[in-house]
Amino acid sequence: MLTFEMIEKHGDHEQVVFCYDKDCGLKAIIAVHNTTLGPALGGTRMWNYANEEDALKDVLRLSKGMTYKASAAGLNLGGGKAVIIGDPKKDKTEALFRTFGAYVNSLNGKYITAEDVGTTVHDMAYIFMETPYVTGIPQSFGGSGDPSPFTAHGVLMGIKASVKEKFKSDSLKDVRISVQGLGNVGSHLVDYLTKEGARVSVADIDKERVQKISEKYGTAVIDPDKVITSECDVLAPCAMGAVINDQTISELRCKIVAGGANNQLAEHRHGDALLELGILYAPDYVINAGGLMNVFVELEGYSRERAFEKTAQVYDNLLQVYRISREQKIATHLAADRLAEVRIKSIANLRQHHHGRMARPFSTLKEMTNRQK
Repeated sequence: MLTFEMIEKHGDHEQVVFCYDKDCGLKAIIAVHNTTLGPALGGTRMWNYANEEDALKDVLRLSKGMTYKASAAGLNLGGGKAVIIGDPKKDKTEALFRTFGAYVNSLNGKYITAEDVGTTVHDMAYIFMETPYVTGIPQSFGGSGDPSPFTAHGVLMGIKASVKEKFKSDSLKDVRISVQGLGNVGSHLVDYLTKEGARVSVADIDKERVQKISEKYGTAVIDPDKVITSECDVLAPCAMGAVINDQTISELRCKIVAGGANNQLAEHRHGDALLELGILYAPDYVINAGGLMNVFVELEGYSRERAFEKTAQVYDNLLQVYRISREQKIATHLAADRLAEVRIKSIANLRQHHHGRMARPFSTLKEMTNRQK
């Protein structure tokens, strides 16, 4: 497919920037989907894509997802994303990230980046040398560092909201929860859940990690191939996407699906199928918004306490999604989309009504430059 055809097909993006530098080997794409609510914030993913078409497709899809995520989270942020084409294990250099930082800076705050798959806090520090429009920078630079405790805290609050919706009480004492994936988010989530008195079972393809977590928290262990279909109250996918698919959906033995993984539904229709089965689904971009909330707090001048307060809002956001789902008799993934779209439309109308008198939100972020002085 031709480049412009692909951009047109994947939604109404405001801007797509191709970044190239022969000397340092940079090949990157920045996609700004929508800035109605504020500057487009989204991470930079570094991945060894098979071809440039795959990279473009990924960045267009991910940037649109960030628009919905920020809106549903109630944040004054738009949606954007960036991808760097390359092997994160071999192709990283200071020059590459600083050159990319200069491209980010050229957008004057319309796009703010952060870490993502294949990039780290250390990489963000190089980008920060060229632009203030980056979050998730090291704490020594006034940033928030690792966002995973906050993502996990948001998932915890989302699980509590889901349990309240399903069982009419948000206590997690003796609630059976199967956590799939013990990466940074999954591990922090197990810590939070055990402190709440939940009966936690864990699974991961890394046997050493499973043993370490199991011994530390006294959790049960499930075979990674069987965790999706394990009998439990809450299934918490915190690893790969597309775990709810044609193969697994008929074998699910949980009452709730609520976890930190992205793109948990293989296809949208699987959200409708969960509704028909009577399984409550916490839409992933609503329940895993804690990391985004954390870096939003970083833009205001970072405070850990305020970040945890912010991530607690996932509870109310999810209850709102469930209310829309009940009232409009639609699946929860559609209710989340509706919540996000209504907010974007209402703010767009507000701007139109004021005939441009409202300042663009990202113009105020010029004060971010003070972080570099």
